[in-house]
Amino acid sequence: MATKPSSYENIVNTAARLFIVQGYHATGLNQIISESGSPKGSLYYYFPNGKEELALECIKRANLFVQDQLRETFAPIADPVLAVQSLLRRLAEEAADCKYKEPMPIGYWASAETAAVSEALRMASQTAFEDWQNIYAEKLIAAGFNKIKAAELGLLLVSMIEGAMLLMITLRDNKPLLTLSAHIPVLLRKSEGGTVGS
Repeated sequence: MATKPSSYENIVNTAARLFIVQGYHATGLNQIISESGSPKGSLYYYFPNGKEELALECIKRANLFVQDQLRETFAPIADPVLAVQSLLRRLAEEAADCKYKEPMPIGYWASAETAAVSEALRMASQTAFEDWQNIYAEKLIAAGFNKIKAAELGLLLVSMIEGAMLLMITLRDNKPLLTLSAHIPVLLRKSEGGTVGS
């Protein structure tokens, strides 16, 4: 895969940061151009359809980044309970380190803000959520959960983590993620009958 020019990377990285910090609608192309230090013509050269096309690239990259983080965290930990708890503690620590100014959930700036005005962005967000759900489900299936239960729990985990992150940013406190972590053993417990995921 060919390496993207530095001006392209500067534009995408700047846009991603601004979308995370201040949201999609509050971020204008002129601000992206100014803060990226790129000529105006280069933005329209790489993204002729403007901000929506640029946001789609940011969502795609965010999706791939989260997938990598999930797989990296889960790989060395066989127990899904411990794996998810490790992820939540990591997210909580990273959020505290940046003083809650960076970990804006993708569902906030990309999906909730734009679902009514951009079908393309809504679909990109949907794809990201489904990709993450599938990674959780794969981890649970590997631990013995049946596919249906694993899929349901994958959806539930994404929903709860996105919600906990939004609360965390609002409160400027990582307690929502840590509280969720404490309840993961209950959420992912085996049934009383001994059959995992039944």
